[in-house]
Parts: sequence; C-alpha cells; structure tokens
Amino acid sequence: MYRLRPFLNSDPPHLAAIWRSQPPQRGLLQPVTPPLLEYAVFSKAHFDRNGLIVATKDGKPVGFAHAGFGPNEDGSAIDCSLGTTYMLMVDPAEGGGLADELLHASEAYLRSRGATVLYAGGIRPLNSFYLGLYGGSEIPGVLQSNETLHGACQRSGYDESARVCILQCDLARFKAPVSRGARLLKRSTNVVEKLDPPAGNWWEACVWGGLQQDRFEMVQRRTGEPVANAGLWDVQPLSSSWGICTAGLHEIEVRPEFRRQGYGSYLLSEAFKALRRRGVITVEAQTMSTNEAAQAFYKRLGFTEVDHGLVYRKRALAELETGSHDGIAAVADA
Repeated sequence: MYRLRPFLNSDPPHLAAIWRSQPPQRGLLQPVTPPLLEYAVFSKAHFDRNGLIVATKDGKPVGFAHAGFGPNEDGSAIDCSLGTTYMLMVDPAEGGGLADELLHASEAYLRSRGATVLYAGGIRPLNSFYLGLYGGSEIPGVLQSNETLHGACQRSGYDESARVCILQCDLARFKAPVSRGARLLKRSTNVVEKLDPPAGNWWEACVWGGLQQDRFEMVQRRTGEPVANAGLWDVQPLSSSWGICTAGLHEIEVRPEFRRQGYGSYLLSEAFKALRRRGVITVEAQTMSTNEAAQAFYKRLGFTEVDHGLVYRKRALAELETGSHDGIAAVADA
C-alpha cells in the first residue's frame, strides 16, 4: 500500500504540506514552507537524504520520518553510535499504521549506520535539525502534543528516558534581584555582550550556523578573569508565529569556584535588561525535570513551565523479551 524511499529534491513542497496538515501545537511552526525546511533541515552540511524516509501512496508523499545522529566527543565529526528519530509526521487521513512503518524504517537506517542505542526526539547533543521550527529555545525531545510520534514510540518498544521542562519568563514583569550581594557584583564585575560569537567547533557550526545569537560574558573587573557566560538566540521563525518577540536561553555556565554566589542570577539579570531594551518580551529556557537545582534557579528568576517534552529510548532486544529497562536517563541536560 505504501512505498518507503529516501528523500528526493522534488519532495519539499509535499513535506511542507504534510507539516501544515498537523494538529495545532504550541511548539510547531505554522505555516511552514519549503524554504523554511531548506533552511532548518535540508541545507545542513551533514544532512543525509537516506535518513529522511518518505512514504508515498499512489506516488504522492503522505508521511515522513527523519533519522540522524549527534557529534563525537570533540564536535569535529558525526558519531553514529547514538541515533534518534528527529521528526515523524503523517497525513492525518493515514492513521497510526503508517507512523509505525516509518519509525521502523528510521530505526533500520540508524542501525545500518552503526547505531547501538536508539532514541526518539531531538535533544542535545542530538539537536542539529529543526531549530526555529519545532520546540522553542532548544529541541525538547517529543512535545507532549505530538500524539503521532508518542503513539508510535509506545507501540514500538520505547520507554520514557527523560522529561524536558519548557519554561518562560515574562520580561515585562521581570524584576532584577536587589541585594547587597548584587550591588557588590555590579562593582566588581563587567558584563560584555558579543553578537554572533564564532562557533567553538564543527558541530556547533552545524547547529547554530545562520541563527542570530547573543553571548553575555561576565568577567572580574580587576583581573579580567572570566566568571560566567550565557548564550541566547532569536527564536525565529517560531516566535513570529506566537506573535511574541522571544529569546531562547540555550546555555548558562558559571565556573565551579563561583557557583552558588549569585553570579548566574546577576548575569541573566543584566542580559534580560539588555534584551528588554531591544523589545524582547519573553525568554524561554529548558531543563530536565530531574534537575532540581536548575528548576529552583529558574523559578527564582520568575520562569514558569509552559510545556514539556519527552525523550524516548528504544529497549534492546533482551529488554523487550524480559520487560527490563536499565533506566538510562537523558542524553544531556538542556
């Protein structure tokens, strides 16, 4: 009934039409167009047409699954040992049977390239496709509203590996912490903004190339020693569909010797002030539900949860036979 084949150059208009046919989801850009898919998926240097499996019926594309990989340890090349099904969509008229076929075809492709662990849903470091079209500040696994991929995973031997909390902070209501410690940090540190910072390695260029980024760096005023940094980006074009100018916080790092002393809160307060002056209304961030420290940190800054995603892991054959599961957690904490 269905024929499964690799991606062809004539497919983008049909894949965009399948995307537009999906039920409304907060984190799913609508309406999508072929140029947007080209920008966020097909033009990537590591895109493999064999990993984007298209299902046709009477010669017309009616669904697709996109499988891919993450980077090696130093971010210099692809590592095929871990693979994921980034995206799976079918025409709503086709039902769950096609979704299952596409997921199995995605798994077969990943295994053929050497994957020994299979996930479903993009999550750092398996995060190089669909930024700006799906999720928000980062790719959050499988959005809770993505019933097609959830159903296929649950029928195909996948278990929930991690839950991703999607958080937002309304900058119109944001109030910077006022304390003696904050005043001391203002006198002893400088916060410097760098627009479009260079990628640290090949993989970072694959993920962030072409996206508008800001990096805020905090240094000791007396010595110039780096203390902390935060990376944000313009969540486009997804935030345009929300009608809200949104910045995505994808990285916040404080050097170990400076942690739990207010440096991270002060850095983000200064970054939020700068963003608000430029018209940004909302900042979005993600973290794992098990990361209690990060959850408390964001709550103190006024973030509230607006959505969540799930990361699925495929059980190995022995686990499928015995019903056991080794409890591997997330690929990485966002």
